[in-house]
Amino acid sequence: MADFEGQTSLFGTDASASAPLAHRMRPRTLDEYLGQDHLVGADRPLRKLLASDHLPSLILWGPPGSGKTTLAKLIAGSTKAHFVSFSAVTGGVAELRVLIKEARDRRRLGKRTLLFIDEIHRFNKGQQDAFLPHVEDGTVILIGATTENPSFELNGALLSRARVLVLEPLGAEAIAHLLRRAWTDPERGLGRAPEELHGDTLDVLVEFANGDARAALNALEITSSLGSPGPEELVQALQRRAVPYDKSGEQHYDLISAFIKTVRGSDPDAALYWLARMLEGGEDPVFIARRLLILASEDVGNADPRGIMVAVAGMQAVQALGMPEARLTLAQVTTYLAAAPKSNAAYQGIGEALELVRKAPLQPVPLHLRNAPTRLMKDLGYGSEYRYPHDFPGGYVAQSYWPEGMKPRRLYRPKDIGDEAKLRARLEGLKKP
Repeated sequence: MADFEGQTSLFGTDASASAPLAHRMRPRTLDEYLGQDHLVGADRPLRKLLASDHLPSLILWGPPGSGKTTLAKLIAGSTKAHFVSFSAVTGGVAELRVLIKEARDRRRLGKRTLLFIDEIHRFNKGQQDAFLPHVEDGTVILIGATTENPSFELNGALLSRARVLVLEPLGAEAIAHLLRRAWTDPERGLGRAPEELHGDTLDVLVEFANGDARAALNALEITSSLGSPGPEELVQALQRRAVPYDKSGEQHYDLISAFIKTVRGSDPDAALYWLARMLEGGEDPVFIARRLLILASEDVGNADPRGIMVAVAGMQAVQALGMPEARLTLAQVTTYLAAAPKSNAAYQGIGEALELVRKAPLQPVPLHLRNAPTRLMKDLGYGSEYRYPHDFPGGYVAQSYWPEGMKPRRLYRPKDIGDEAKLRARLEGLKKP
């Protein structure tokens, strides 16, 4: 927890060589702040709010290294409110209550309190209730920072009292500008000559950063310690880039959604890309196999009945193998289902059938469709007048299979694609007189 009273303490930067470069290069003004022009650019709403000093509670939502904490501090430096910083990782509700009490006392003296809660998603819904009333009555102006989707992680009541600002990963141009500034800045940066940061090296750093300003500056420090490394040497020094992924957060849902929609859309190349993103991020391969198994029935269906067989075999193989070998099975199932003809006729059919069962009156099973295992049942007419299809040419005989008095409905509508086209032709042929 940190308590700041003015711009000097808030933005005083440790410029010593021992401080991390990312800390030293933290922007001191909104004009130095890169990559979020849609929020802090000229004539943007946030600029106008700061100019009027009428700041609402805010939720800053963005990926790591997008500048959430920095923006919160810059906002604090642009307002007359007292600034208090609190981490949901290291602090608890009891400590937060003390801050709320101090804010209430401060309010009686006519001074506002801006409460910054970093990683606010770490508070559960019950803990969020602890400060909700104080946001509502204006005791504090809340600025919460989160990497997780506020729709999932924050109380609806809290969201209704705060404005959500979405921060994007920094673009390549912004990252490159940041790296050049840090490389040449003699006061807070590395103080190196511009020509020493070669174009190829800069490209490697920008790609490695993947929109994360902190990762970019940390990688730049490594580059500086190596002298003037070539691209290959730098790639080896940086090792493999960590792929951001949260198996219980929004990325989990976003990536599996992109993956399934891509397989459904018959693009095996893009499907492999999304598969690799999930596997590299540490997703459970059984979870992916299970979703492919669902897709095999929902989206491929009878257009290629082998799809469900491939998916079932893939599921069993993934469970038996585990990673890393399971990636091969998942790739095989993914590409097969992506390339297969598609039909959702069975999926739509069962949906309509369930809707019919839920809404239409439920009629008894007709006598001719009932089984008659006992003499009494036979005497009552169970199974009588049932015509056994195999006793007729082609294994088919016309008879009603619907409840008496219920109008037959067309629930399964095969598509004219793949193997399902053959089923469609057969069914249409059976209905001809």
